[in-house]
Amino acid sequence: MHNFLKVWVNSPIFLGTTFAIATFTPILTPGLATAAQPDSKALIEDLTQDSQTSITLSRIAQNSENNLGIKLDSQQDSQQKPNISSPEKLAQADKKQVISQVTSVSQLSDVQPTDWAFVALQSLVERYGCIAGYPNGTYRGNRALTRYEFAAGLNACLDRVNELIATATADIVSQQDLATLERLQSEFSAELATLRGRVDALEARTAELEANQFSTTTKLQGEVAFTFAGADGDDVDTEFVFNDRIRLQLVSSFTGKDKLFTRLTAGNIGNSFATEIGTNEGRFAHDGPDGNDIVLDRLHYVFPLGDNLKVTTMASLGAHHFYADVFNSGLNTGGGATGALSRFAERNPIYRLGIARSTTGVGFSYKLGDAIKVEGGYLAKNGSDPDEKAGLFNGNYSALGQIVFQPVKKFKLGLTYVNGYDPGDGTFAFGGTGTDFANNLLPGTEERQIISNSYGVQAQLDLSSKFSIRGWGSYTDVDFNGGGDAEIWNYAVAFVFPDLGKKGSLAAIIAGAEPYAGDISPRPADFENDTPIHIEALYRYPINDNISITPGIIWLQSRDQNEDNEDVFIGALRTTFTF
Repeated sequence: MHNFLKVWVNSPIFLGTTFAIATFTPILTPGLATAAQPDSKALIEDLTQDSQTSITLSRIAQNSENNLGIKLDSQQDSQQKPNISSPEKLAQADKKQVISQVTSVSQLSDVQPTDWAFVALQSLVERYGCIAGYPNGTYRGNRALTRYEFAAGLNACLDRVNELIATATADIVSQQDLATLERLQSEFSAELATLRGRVDALEARTAELEANQFSTTTKLQGEVAFTFAGADGDDVDTEFVFNDRIRLQLVSSFTGKDKLFTRLTAGNIGNSFATEIGTNEGRFAHDGPDGNDIVLDRLHYVFPLGDNLKVTTMASLGAHHFYADVFNSGLNTGGGATGALSRFAERNPIYRLGIARSTTGVGFSYKLGDAIKVEGGYLAKNGSDPDEKAGLFNGNYSALGQIVFQPVKKFKLGLTYVNGYDPGDGTFAFGGTGTDFANNLLPGTEERQIISNSYGVQAQLDLSSKFSIRGWGSYTDVDFNGGGDAEIWNYAVAFVFPDLGKKGSLAAIIAGAEPYAGDISPRPADFENDTPIHIEALYRYPINDNISITPGIIWLQSRDQNEDNEDVFIGALRTTFTF
């Protein structure tokens, strides 16, 4: 008996379900159920001594519904939710089930003595106590029954007969009955063997996958982007280009809650059309690598400290957006090729202060409650360089503090402050966005130290699952330690349409002004403070789960904050492969 049950119970798909049907459940499927079991406590005690049969009722219910297609009655299913592991509790549960079970075929309202199967059903219910129908007094004998369901019911009866024999009640079992059951068992041996074969095949396949998987702790995330693009303007001379950018990122976890990011990047996209149009405005979000040389551009380790604090350490390519909320989900992909077309449309450029491949630093995010979160971090652009005017504390740095308010799920607001320092080596920059006057704050020929204080506000309002409004604005006050100052502005609004036309798609319109110098003192001779306008439209369309195409256009007015410069249009068709 034990060996027979072990074979059935050890199968998580069918055989454990059969055990549940035979021992615990008054309902098998519509038309099949087990009836009261007079000596179930003894059987339960015997079975629970074997570790192979220690199965909780909730696990059994899941297996029976999910893997066999056998749906339990809702009332009975709710009775099986609690985990009952001790024999005494199992016996009590079995006793409670008996109250609603039938013990005579006459109790079944939809079974009549004239039914052709009445005698057989009477024998099963009254002599053997199996396949007894539903607790509401119906049998539902006219519904369709699969061969697998019948095999399960047959096995329930076989278990009941074996139990009667084992408990010295074999006198109620005739030789004719045993012969009939043996014949039925033989008839359905093919189905039972098929189920065992399926289980064996699944176990073999699982073992093969485990033996040949890449890593038990590491996942590979890949992204490849092909971009066909061109720029056009009256005073811009460019050609159409076809570029590539590849990212291979390894995400490892050692505790299940931490993540180690190791990313390799290559490509030939360079700085987009910045050289040709004379400004960083309009640079693509996924540009940067050149020559298709492979570089390690991200090495981060993220781990929790307690329930509310998450820490991000950055040994390469440190940036504030890796740990802080930037209020632009879907468009901000960290320089990826699935979000916004341009760097400016990804997020407020003050998050880009201090970003470089050589940047190191640390950041944190702490939840004060359900509605408030505090974030902060420190970045050193040349933190790994021990030379003068470098290192963690004597070179370029930026320190961020941010408070995030999210009173409701669909709305959040952030207040951001960034303090920065540049030792006078020209490393002050907004991460490849904005005009030359906003980035090259070294007027004249004299080298000057730069101290900056940036203030930003940004928000995201999701009006529905298919429409969202985002916006930001920031002001940077710059003090030249050698004399002089400057002020830098930037702002934008974005209208985002997720799942437009197809699930997984994303349409967006972004308009604003990239970082520009409103004033510089002393003022350079060629300084202009016209407001540069950036207008961008894009539509990401998923071909399938792994391929998407993104046509888009960027319109630059008064580029490099000079209205005398002609408008420039940058068009692109980006194809992205993810795996």
